[in-house]
Amino acid sequence: MSTNVQAQKQGWTPDRIGSLQGKTFLITGTTSGTGFEATRILLSKGAKVVMLNRNATKSAEVIQTLKEELGNDIDVSSIVMDLAEQASVRKAAQEVLAKVDKIDALMCNAAIAQVPNRKLTIDGFESQLGVNHYGHFTLQALLYPLIEKSKGRIVVVGSEGYKMGLKTIKFDDLNWEHDYTGNDAYSQSKLAQIMTVYELQDRLKKAGKTDVKVYACHPGASRTSLIKTSGGLMTRFVWQLMKLSPMVQSAEKGSYPELMCATEPDLDQTAFYGPTGRNYWTGPVGECKLEPHAKDKAVSAKLWEVSEAATGTKWNV
Repeated sequence: MSTNVQAQKQGWTPDRIGSLQGKTFLITGTTSGTGFEATRILLSKGAKVVMLNRNATKSAEVIQTLKEELGNDIDVSSIVMDLAEQASVRKAAQEVLAKVDKIDALMCNAAIAQVPNRKLTIDGFESQLGVNHYGHFTLQALLYPLIEKSKGRIVVVGSEGYKMGLKTIKFDDLNWEHDYTGNDAYSQSKLAQIMTVYELQDRLKKAGKTDVKVYACHPGASRTSLIKTSGGLMTRFVWQLMKLSPMVQSAEKGSYPELMCATEPDLDQTAFYGPTGRNYWTGPVGECKLEPHAKDKAVSAKLWEVSEAATGTKWNV
């Protein structure tokens, strides 16, 4: 992390972002929560934002809300994409490549969490792994050539949940046919996302490609609709109580880590970013300790190969 940010006691804030005129950002999951807040802040700085959401009606409503707040001149658009369907991801990527001439940052923000009962996506993946990891894996791979051409960034929003389940990837049962719990499957999906960031860094470095930067971050504990949308009854009840406590921060503050990773110059790619307070739930945004299992090279390399095979997606790296 750049030393001038690290030295600030309040951590990184969007005040550090200058004009983003001429910059283009793609964000998944922007109809609420941290994705909405990140979109709003980027647009307020003059950026162009393309939103990737599964619900076209909600996207239109969000665009109207943003224009009412920021003015009709903002450059915001949406493309329909359902991360749970590989075909939808591929179609959306084609549309992006047809309509967008540069990508300064692809921000992989969307997620589902704590799905109480095991579900499979249309492609046969456990739902949380399918949406959070495989969906974004394919999207990144398909948009990578334009990101490279743009000398842009990939920002993956992980979660501290990566260390709350198994400390490795369950290769012998990726679809959780045995011993499924919503928390363990969610943790696994977020660990997969984070591991892929550092594996991609290694592959780019080995290929001598330094134009694309890849970052991993987490939002801390933020007041979003994530648990309400997909969590079980008891999980939703506990979370509603927690949201009323000082242990949880606003969705706007939860968007700061991904905004920093998308815009801050001279940021160390090997670090993991998020709130640095107690339990990394809230507090000043900066570098967080990453548990060693998230950078297990043998596991991350195997995960990459398994992910390419599962999605039928080959990276051009």
